[in-house]
Amino acid sequence: MSEPAKEIDDAELMLRTGNGDIAAFEQLVERHQALVIGTVARMLGNNSDIEDVAQQVFIRVWKGATRYTPTAKFTTWLLTITRNLVFNEARRRKRHPGITLDSQEGNESLSLPDQARSAPDAALLERELENAIDRAILSLPERQRLALVLRRYERKSYEEIADVLNLSVPAVKSILFRARSELRAALNRYLDR
Repeated sequence: MSEPAKEIDDAELMLRTGNGDIAAFEQLVERHQALVIGTVARMLGNNSDIEDVAQQVFIRVWKGATRYTPTAKFTTWLLTITRNLVFNEARRRKRHPGITLDSQEGNESLSLPDQARSAPDAALLERELENAIDRAILSLPERQRLALVLRRYERKSYEEIADVLNLSVPAVKSILFRARSELRAALNRYLDR
């Protein structure tokens, strides 16, 4: 790979962003928006707040760019910002439960199952299981939920999760064990089929 075509790393993009380079910031957003949006969605469930929270994450990245020092991986720093905003939003929802525009129970997808892919009963059971899994994940305590989302969906290492949650690796493994145990208990009726 030639030098000009070489991809610029996140730390360099942040340094450029700190110097006011909007193109560098846009590249960071493009590179990491799926990670942020996916994490926020899995933490908060499907609702209209996901894009707002993800946007707030990147606003904080922009505002914090001048203070950013690459002591850890950029994604660890980014996920720490995401964690703080998601936890704040979750706490706000607990204090003001009626404010959100949707309810977790009534947030069913309007898409029709592909009849060629599976029988209607199988598709219905699959959708029911997916909804049960989503509800079970959303019912986990914040740290357990975030550790599970980062490990299962974002494929982060125990070390990266420990950095994001500001915990030791053994503590992360313990949290994940408890999260999986709670999920197993919540989904027990589906696992016995």
